[in-house]
Amino acid sequence: MKKKKGTAYNEIAGQSIERLAGLSDGIFAVAMTVLVLDLHLPSVESIHSESDLWRALIRLSPQVGVFAMSLLTLSIFWVGQQTQFNYCSKADRNFTWIHITFLLAVLIMPFSTKLLATFITYRIAFAIYWVNMVALGILVYVSWNYVVKHLHAKTVLLHDISTAIKKRIIIAQSLYAFGALLCLVNTYWSLGFILLVQLNYAIAPKFSRRLG
Repeated sequence: MKKKKGTAYNEIAGQSIERLAGLSDGIFAVAMTVLVLDLHLPSVESIHSESDLWRALIRLSPQVGVFAMSLLTLSIFWVGQQTQFNYCSKADRNFTWIHITFLLAVLIMPFSTKLLATFITYRIAFAIYWVNMVALGILVYVSWNYVVKHLHAKTVLLHDISTAIKKRIIIAQSLYAFGALLCLVNTYWSLGFILLVQLNYAIAPKFSRRLG
């Protein structure tokens, strides 16, 4: 008679979607809060009139633009992650570690944002910021592939649903890549283009459906 093999730890570890979602919500909240803390008011000593304040706010506007871009970036990826969780009936160890790696990229976002806001005219700063966005996109795509291949869906996972999710990720990352290439001409063009792409995905769902 063959002896029954014991249950391996890796087979039972990291199965709670609820705990993983809770950890994700907390880390996204921290990252978004740190973004706000990096915004600083103009120096009081340099403001002596309404016009001084107005000019100081204009000088601050690029940093506010970078902050807005990062807030939209994190918001879009948070929605994307929650969409995946909605179609997942359980997690496993591998799926959990994929998302912990994804959350590491989320935590790096305040650093890459501050770097870009401080050195907004430098291409290397924009390149590092874009690599951060690419890492988020790749990990979301990898995690969804893992859900499709290895995890059970809460509902019947229709082919068109899976295709729509993958297509959205690929198109968004392609547009971000084009936006990053614009920094070869002007980093402000890159910032403006990526902001427009994110606003489209965030507040214009009809047009977004046509894109992906």
